[in-house]
Amino acid sequence: MKTKKMIIGAMAATMLSLSVCSYVPAVAADDTVQITVSKETAKVGGAFEVKVSVADIPATGIQCLNFALEYDSNLITIDSVTAGAATKTGAEGADTSSSMLPNFNSFSEGEGVVAVMWSTASDASYWLKNGGEFVTVSGKVSANAKNGDVANIKVIPTKRDTYTGSGVANKAIDCGYTKGDEVIKYAVTVANGSVTIGDGVQPTTASGNYLKGDANVDGKVNVADAVAILQYIANQTKYPLDEQGKINGDCDGAEGITGGDATTIQKIDAGILK
Repeated sequence: MKTKKMIIGAMAATMLSLSVCSYVPAVAADDTVQITVSKETAKVGGAFEVKVSVADIPATGIQCLNFALEYDSNLITIDSVTAGAATKTGAEGADTSSSMLPNFNSFSEGEGVVAVMWSTASDASYWLKNGGEFVTVSGKVSANAKNGDVANIKVIPTKRDTYTGSGVANKAIDCGYTKGDEVIKYAVTVANGSVTIGDGVQPTTASGNYLKGDANVDGKVNVADAVAILQYIANQTKYPLDEQGKINGDCDGAEGITGGDATTIQKIDAGILK
């Protein structure tokens, strides 16, 4: 992922005690904020965009929101994370500390994990008040992915101690504000998202189960499927396969329907392959 280099210790020091993202003990509030990751589809080797939104923001607002996104790096890569409309509160121009630390930033926490953070040292009039798109995550699907693969994207807490010197791993998402010397934290519920690989066709048969080799989508794998594939290769117009049949029939490990798929199906029918 392409990000600015950031040193987490310096980030916390810059924020001092002005934000809930500073690593200090917190007081729980009664309100709950919702974070939702969209579910998208993308082709093998293609680009994707996933939206992460916030909702149910309490009237007081959010001074800091910090969490991480965990994803399957074998199926997708994340190239950029950009701030969404919900973060456009005017804080960037009002926050004198933004020259040292941007109000919004993202950083890698290791393979398959990227953290995002928005915070401000400005007064409450510049806090997050309106729900909507928090970030847009852009990336690419691996060329080795297969139609029907699903790359889950989960919202998780950032990797750190609960507060400086605690020695206890953080298990909560940073979301809240400061009130005097206290840090007030909201509870957070999440709805995780995903990127499904393919053209929006799920790998299922009429019986509800994906069946590798079932090119004619009759719930069985036999020589008839091999014949269907060979006919399709010979004349796609006269002997078409439906979209589900193409997914089922593409079973030899090579991309696309080929004679190798027909050979693989015959081996499955003969009991040589399972």
